[in-house]
Amino acid sequence: MTASDPSGQLAEQLLRLTRRLHRAQKRYLDPVGITPAQSRLLRTVAQYDEPPRMADLAQRLEVVPRAVTTLVDALEANGAVRRVPDPTNRRVIRIELTEAGRATLRELREARRAAVEDILAPLSAQQRDTLGSLLTELMRGPGHRL
Repeated sequence: MTASDPSGQLAEQLLRLTRRLHRAQKRYLDPVGITPAQSRLLRTVAQYDEPPRMADLAQRLEVVPRAVTTLVDALEANGAVRRVPDPTNRRVIRIELTEAGRATLRELREARRAAVEDILAPLSAQQRDTLGSLLTELMRGPGHRL
């Protein structure tokens, strides 16, 4: 990649930063005892007003339903979520947070905050605001949703 390829350089920088953020997040998540994928599922479950269906989670996470099943199995094994029957359709199973899951979410928020702080430490408050605005604009690009 040469200096005459600014888009390629930006892409490489974004990829490297993403990998760095994932490594930092994993380092902070390890003591919580949860993987980044499990963390994402747990945060997604918490976004719903009522317990979501597995299909809802797969769609929101943009993964195949089998991937959600594996994640729910692991989170259920550690007591963070539980499967509950849908009150209106006995064939449907919903996923709800447990009290332990809510406590894990609080730990996750702190772990993520610490990981992001590691990455953003060199930036001033104004630079962070600018970065946030730029990232929001990129996320609004064609074919993407916030």
